[in-house]
Amino acid sequence: MASEDVKTSGEAAVSTIVNLAEEAKLASEGVKTQGPAFLSICKSLVAGGVAGGVSRTAVAPLERLKILLQVQNPHSIKYNGTIQGLKYIWRTEGFRGLFKGNGTNCARIVPNSAVKFFSYEEASKGILWFYRRQTGNDDAQLSPVLRLGAGACAGIIAMSATYPMDMVRGRLTVQTDKSPHQYRGIVHALSTVLKEEGPRALYKGWLPSVIGVVPYVGLNFAVYESLKDWLLKSNTFNLVENNELSVTTRLACGAAAGTVGQTVAYPLDVIRRRMQMVGWKDAASVVTGDGRGKAPLEYTGMVDAFRKTVRYEGFGALYKGLVPNSVKVVPSIAIAFVTYEMVKDVLGVEMRISD
Repeated sequence: MASEDVKTSGEAAVSTIVNLAEEAKLASEGVKTQGPAFLSICKSLVAGGVAGGVSRTAVAPLERLKILLQVQNPHSIKYNGTIQGLKYIWRTEGFRGLFKGNGTNCARIVPNSAVKFFSYEEASKGILWFYRRQTGNDDAQLSPVLRLGAGACAGIIAMSATYPMDMVRGRLTVQTDKSPHQYRGIVHALSTVLKEEGPRALYKGWLPSVIGVVPYVGLNFAVYESLKDWLLKSNTFNLVENNELSVTTRLACGAAAGTVGQTVAYPLDVIRRRMQMVGWKDAASVVTGDGRGKAPLEYTGMVDAFRKTVRYEGFGALYKGLVPNSVKVVPSIAIAFVTYEMVKDVLGVEMRISD
């Protein structure tokens, strides 16, 4: 009897050890499968961040000039066109003036771009999965409309996550040598706005940004991906080599995407930038120039900002800074898309949404 008890206990012990070993094996397999997935996410975020930093730094002077044109008073013109505006900045502020606010811009755009590209891929996968379930077609692919939806989701998520940095960047960018230097840098600007205007001030202009980001980012992704797919499938103009598009062709696709997106969404960008100035006690002196024709910058909301801008400055005011922005956004978007894909290729990350 005793020997049987020992035998039973031994079998139970062996069984327990075997079960523990199997559980440990499963756990290790789970870690192995999660590890590469986590690494892939990190690589995707890094690629998006690098793409954003490189593209924005390349066009930083045009970005600053665009914002200065958007907010300057029509009765005190200092920046009159792209070439004259860049020359004026160079003459009055030097080389560093061309890149003023770029540090803040990169501090915002790097995480923004990382989140945006990653969110687009994840949203695309989710939308495609849902679409296939609804249609019962497991071979269905993303249409331009579905890509537009995925791009809109990515834009809203990325913009909302980094909006306070964009608001602060706008204020830092419009400061000149003749204007009160209220903000000494990113941290000082954030702390000053929080102290003097409250937390809600960090999201001034958020609504027009949300409305504008849907056509802007959505069209960017939709046009870029759709053009690429069309060229790969049709091989129009014999641009496909080894089942791939050249860097030049991808740059052209990105340029087309940027042109379409920024043209549709530009008026909302002007209104957003003006709303960001509201509540800043020195904004009038900064925006209107050297003290002439100062008027309080007060808008009760997005609609009021539209109405007052058109009433006092005309419909054309909604497109102030469009030329430098067009010159900027085409290479910026193109560089961002191509840099993102090249960095992901270097890091060895698969990026096909349909797989």
